[in-house]
This record gives sequence, C-alpha cells and structure tokens, in this order.
Amino acid sequence: MRISVSSDMDEPVARLLVGELRGRGHEVVTHGALRPGDDPQWAACSAAAARDVADGAADQAVVCCWTGTGASIAANKVPGVRAALCTDAYTADGARRWNDANVLALSLRLTSEPLLKEILDAWFAAGPSEDPEDRENVSRVAGLDEHRAGGQATPGTDGR
Repeated sequence: MRISVSSDMDEPVARLLVGELRGRGHEVVTHGALRPGDDPQWAACSAAAARDVADGAADQAVVCCWTGTGASIAANKVPGVRAALCTDAYTADGARRWNDANVLALSLRLTSEPLLKEILDAWFAAGPSEDPEDRENVSRVAGLDEHRAGGQATPGTDGR
C-alpha cells in the first residue's frame, strides 16, 4: 500500500511512524518537515498528504501535528478525504470500520511508540463496514463535499 505521511515537525514519533510503515511493507511518501525543502506548516503539509489520497496517488495518509487537530482539520478540507484524529486503537478501528476513514491523524505530543503500534495495528486490521446504515452515512459525507463544491447535495446533508 502507498501511504502519504506528513508532519509539521521532525519529531521522533514522526520518524518512528515512517519507519514502522516501511517495516510493515508500505511505500511511504513524505511531506512537510519529513521532506527537506517542503513546506512544514501543518495546514500545507496535511493538505498535501490528503490530496495524494484524493487524487489516487496514495491509498491512505497519516497526518501529524502537535495535537493532531490542525492536521485533521486541514486534511478534511480536501474533498474525498475522511480524516480521523485517533488517540487509541479503539478509535482507529471505529474510524476505519464505521467512517471508512482514509486519513489517520495523530498527535505528536500524545502518541508513544507502543500506542503508535496499537493504533496502526487497529487501523490496518479494520476494513469499511458493509452495514447499510454505515454506508449511507459515508455517502452523506461525500454529499457534503459535493455541496461545498457547488454540486448537488445528497438529501439530508443540507442541515435539515
């Protein structure tokens, strides 16, 4: 799997993430502080990694900043991206399963090495739910992207 990774700081957990993904056999593309000469600002590098997913250049992405919040917000501004800030394995499993999340957001401050491995284990072990209600919700999120881009909104996504 090709995974795009961004971080606004060259922190040990970000380097560990890249090494862990490569050790699991993934091809890793880096952005931000992990790529010399790249824009390290969290909004720019998170959006770049998310665009890789939206454009099909990467299967998934992992975006990182100090809290993970800014990285997840920036990634979620890219149409087609469903980024989830995960601070534990249970949340990572649910994000993949119920939300069909395609971008994992992590906190550089809170994520330890053992926790990172647990989150990645859960993220990669889970797949999107086939439950009709879950699929309908994911479709509604896609409709929000269309509505924001000026397209036709999916029923129920206009705030009613």
